[in-house]
Amino acid sequence: MIKHILLTILFLSVLLTGCSNPIKEVNHPKVGLLVTETVSDQVWGTKGYKGLLKIQSKYELDVFYKEGIQSKSAIKNAVEEYNEQGITLIFGHGSEYAEPFNQLAKDYPDIHFVSFNGDAKEKNTTSYKFEGYSMGFFGGMTAAHQSKSEKIGIIAAFEWQPEVEGFYEGAKFINEEIEIPILYTQDWDNDAMALQKLDELLKQGVDVVYPAGDGYNVPVIEKLKEKGLYAIGYISDQSDLGESTVLTSTVQHVERLYELIADQYIGEDLPSGNVKVDFQDGVISMGKFSPEVDGPFQQKIKEYIKKYKQEGTLPNEEETL
Repeated sequence: MIKHILLTILFLSVLLTGCSNPIKEVNHPKVGLLVTETVSDQVWGTKGYKGLLKIQSKYELDVFYKEGIQSKSAIKNAVEEYNEQGITLIFGHGSEYAEPFNQLAKDYPDIHFVSFNGDAKEKNTTSYKFEGYSMGFFGGMTAAHQSKSEKIGIIAAFEWQPEVEGFYEGAKFINEEIEIPILYTQDWDNDAMALQKLDELLKQGVDVVYPAGDGYNVPVIEKLKEKGLYAIGYISDQSDLGESTVLTSTVQHVERLYELIADQYIGEDLPSGNVKVDFQDGVISMGKFSPEVDGPFQQKIKEYIKKYKQEGTLPNEEETL
């Protein structure tokens, strides 16, 4: 009888252990982050790191990060190390990680790979794309409204950035005659190149600049502040760099998106492929408006944003201001 009871207890113990471990693994995954530069850049990299800390706090997860992971070999080695540590959700903080993740996905079927603004092709890869066009549009409206010289400039990293086209169209919506020179650095973080491009724009007489690059927007804004000119902030609300300089900012709430992704992953509802996010998802917004921007315009643009969130229609489909 005692032997029978002991065997029963042993059987139940094995059964419960077999059931509890997978549940624990799914509900409390280990999460890894890869960034191309550093988590202390105060812009894009920092936002990814804050997103990681946000989900760590919410779910009490074990989180890890690696900086300076740029080459394919570095990405492969990092993924291999993360796999050995039992990490099952990896964030590649940028579009650069999308294709390497596609190539590695089949070798690591138990890992879900997440990148941003790239093209995810495998069942365990996802790329979240910020709809930059809309935020750029409202930023362009603000720049054109504030410009006295009727010349505003863009310093972008790459030609494919949708916020650049949006900024251009938004500015033209306000003033069809406004001049909008666009210069490219071909690099997210090249401060020296960006400042060189700024000098070129200033020689053309621009009085508002949109520095649409992760790493170089702060030094560009600081230079504009010295000159008494205006900027539209990028990625973060950069009003703290100077309310009289930063008219508003086109903000991507990366931390909120990380939380959303973690919610989906833990709920076993994380989709594969490419997912677009916008104002309606609470992960894009405009930053604080400068007191330099008059109240009636601020109110009008906020109404446009509200309408866009509700109906998905931008102001260029309506009457001009």
